[in-house]
Amino acid sequence: MKEQVIPILRVADAAASVRWYARLGFVQEWEHRFEPDLPAFVDVARGDVHLFLSEHAGDATWDTLVYLRVADVDAVAREFGLPVEEAPWAREVHVTDPDGNRVRVGTPREE
Repeated sequence: MKEQVIPILRVADAAASVRWYARLGFVQEWEHRFEPDLPAFVDVARGDVHLFLSEHAGDATWDTLVYLRVADVDAVAREFGLPVEEAPWAREVHVTDPDGNRVRVGTPREE
């Protein structure tokens, strides 16, 4: 088994969040509900990078910040119509999901 850390983000509408995270290249892998009308818990993945999106009140807090390192930050910037910011460590864009969770997306600078 490959060990990994998977951030859990609090969301109000998992289906809407899955569509939003698709703009960052994530695809839904699975969804769990204890009963059909209970809150959803969803896994989205971009390659080996996973995020859990949870409608459950106790799983996470709003306004979380996640850093996503990608090979091509320019593609993300185009998708969201944002300028790329130049930082000493990476080229970055900052986006906010529909629930206020922040995602900083960066391509590291070559050394």
